Amino acid sequence: MAQRRVVITGLGAVTPLGVGVQKSWTSLLAGSSGIVSTTPLGPEYAELPSTVAAMVPRGSIVDGAWDAKDHLKNDDIRKMAGFSQFAVVAAEEALKDSGWNGSEAERERAGVCIGSGIGSFQDAYDTTLAYHKGVRPPTTPFVWGYRKLSPLFVPRLLINLAAGHISMRHGLQGPNHSVSTACTTGAHSIGDAYRFIIHNDADMMICGGSESCIHPVAIGGFARAKSLATAFNDEPAKASRPFDKARNGFVIGEGAGVLVLEELESARKRGAKIYAEVKGYGLSGDSHHMTAPPTDGRGAFLAMKRALMHAGIKPGEVSYVNAHATSTPLGDAAENRAIKKLLLEEGGRRAEETAVSSCKGALGHLLGAAGAVEAIMTVLGLKNGILPPTLNLDNPGNTDGDDSEFTMNYVPNKPQEADIDVALSNSFGFGGTNASLCFVKYKE
Repeated sequence: MAQRRVVITGLGAVTPLGVGVQKSWTSLLAGSSGIVSTTPLGPEYAELPSTVAAMVPRGSIVDGAWDAKDHLKNDDIRKMAGFSQFAVVAAEEALKDSGWNGSEAERERAGVCIGSGIGSFQDAYDTTLAYHKGVRPPTTPFVWGYRKLSPLFVPRLLINLAAGHISMRHGLQGPNHSVSTACTTGAHSIGDAYRFIIHNDADMMICGGSESCIHPVAIGGFARAKSLATAFNDEPAKASRPFDKARNGFVIGEGAGVLVLEELESARKRGAKIYAEVKGYGLSGDSHHMTAPPTDGRGAFLAMKRALMHAGIKPGEVSYVNAHATSTPLGDAAENRAIKKLLLEEGGRRAEETAVSSCKGALGHLLGAAGAVEAIMTVLGLKNGILPPTLNLDNPGNTDGDDSEFTMNYVPNKPQEADIDVALSNSFGFGGTNASLCFVKYKE
């Protein structure tokens, strides 16, 4: 029996470039940046080593900005943490875009796979403060602290509630699944959803990732791990510099990306428009370090290789790689080595034929949402024949000044027209978890 084919029929996004896929995509191609200064948020932000973040713009929906009241009822806002709100709104857009409106029987075969890397940092912080401020001395412990807790605290905190809310809102009774694998979450969510359809657990899946964790404790924690950009606090739009010699850390970000995946025959039957086909999904573990990849990028290499093996595609056939490239000195170099080993050494492609770019120059690093939002940009690149640009890429190379390894086309600063047939989208996370998704141009 032939393997079931899986296609993408709907896209939805809430990103630092704006609310909605079209707003985010056109802004990316125009070279806009969603990275801003965090100092206006309060003195606790101004004291941090990194004072930049990629924030979803707040304001009117007319301007492509975010106001939860434009999308959700007050009771929903009360029940949902920020990451769940982003996910629900992105899912609404993706479903509307897909045109899917299944019958009761079809909803039994439709599911959700939405994850988050951190979830609701704000709820955990605020509730902890409220609890401890209310606790009496040891003679009567916990009583007053307990009364400070909201009955909605745990439901808002749980990462799987984004998927749960989407499932309940749309009556979906297929797989109700949630992934939390740090910055690989979005890619794993898409890959797992793809496999649910392949293995006949579902005919349609809403999948992706969401994050809303711009908070001084989150920023401070990443800064203490020496992960964040600190050299461009006075020029926020220049802070995220994938593959550039001046890169010195990632820019924390927020947002959501959601895709609708469908079994091909089901999509054909209802006359759905098809963006692209999901062809392969590869996973690996670095088995190396909590936060740093191995310098040779072997985990990234294995994830990409396995995605292509699953897809039945040779490395030399890959037209484009949407890199994880977060703008860290070690991470970007390791991924660059992995891509070169796969496409140039094993695939036989010439360096100038290989296009690689990272959306994080414009979007920052959306943590658990990154893989999903970047998958959307990859799919749109395939569909429209456009390579998304790597912003702030002035001098490709290592931070020690050596540029000899950086010989590919990194699509610096401006988009490029290209006939893309096969694309990889990479995501890697703390703990050494890696995933690569293979998308191909849809053909009958």
